[in-house]
Amino acid sequence: MSAPAAEIKKGRKFDQVLEGARRIFMRDGFEGASVDEIAREAQVSKATLYSYFPDKRLLFSEVARVECNRQAEEALEVIGKGAPIDHVLHEAASRIVNFFVSDFGQQVFRICVAEAHRFPELGKRFYASGPALVRERMSMVLTPYVEAGVLRIEDMDLAANQFGELCKGDLFIRSLCGMCGEVTEADIERVVNGAVEMFLARYRA
Repeated sequence: MSAPAAEIKKGRKFDQVLEGARRIFMRDGFEGASVDEIAREAQVSKATLYSYFPDKRLLFSEVARVECNRQAEEALEVIGKGAPIDHVLHEAASRIVNFFVSDFGQQVFRICVAEAHRFPELGKRFYASGPALVRERMSMVLTPYVEAGVLRIEDMDLAANQFGELCKGDLFIRSLCGMCGEVTEADIERVVNGAVEMFLARYRA
């Protein structure tokens, strides 16, 4: 496959291709996933696959975008409206940290950041489906608590971005650099609790 096209072309078997690609990328990673295997898993011809996604990077970025949106929507459904802010932030942080240290989450970060300088469109898609999505969803979660006087936040975009960054701690970069071995629940809980405590220390009314 050559350089990413500016736009993804959709057609009758688009969702079929995307689901097949998701299964193969999840199983084999970006480098290990072959176009032949993706086409076979999706039960389409290579010509059909190429007609939608002329580049494997673009296909991977679309799989990442859909998966990130799926997880974000699932998180919003689980986080109960009106629950104590500590509980809400803990649930949100737990989901964000788990995604950061997952194989798929780290593959998304490595590929998109590594290729963004050569393929700016890929970088834009990564930012929209990653940091920008976290900011948007966290703003939705936090706004009712500001309106209720539980939180005092003047710059919502900044606060939401800060929460996402707090969820990295040093666990994300150590995992990314292969210095963690197997990440344990205790490792994740440490970062989650620290993120929630730090955020509330700054923004609790």
